[in-house]
Amino acid sequence: MQNMNGKTALGLDANVGALICYLGNLICALGLIYSIIVLVTDKTNKLTRFHAFQSILLTAVGFIIAFVFGTVFGVAAAANSGILSSLGGLLYMIVALAVFVGMVYSAIKAYQGEIFKLPVIGDLADKWSN
Repeated sequence: MQNMNGKTALGLDANVGALICYLGNLICALGLIYSIIVLVTDKTNKLTRFHAFQSILLTAVGFIIAFVFGTVFGVAAAANSGILSSLGGLLYMIVALAVFVGMVYSAIKAYQGEIFKLPVIGDLADKWSN
């Protein structure tokens, strides 16, 4: 399971496969689909499996945050609470930017062949990728 170099089960270099797990999410969630394919097909490459799990978890966090913020501040906007909905929109933009920066930074580290753990979800990804 400790294969960190070489090729993935799909024939890509390990660092390129790990990179696609993140960058594919910028195009219609293709990274999510690719990450699931990696987890199903590649049982030996620790680098791609780790980044596939971390990418899935980061995407899930992004979806949950978007749903919660959309629901809470959508209700505030419907109640004509202008200041609350404006602050919520600003807070959502900050959190969304943090998720995006985390995804880009993780993609860079994945391409360099490193296992970079994001807070909380990185430990889960490391545990599940073994």
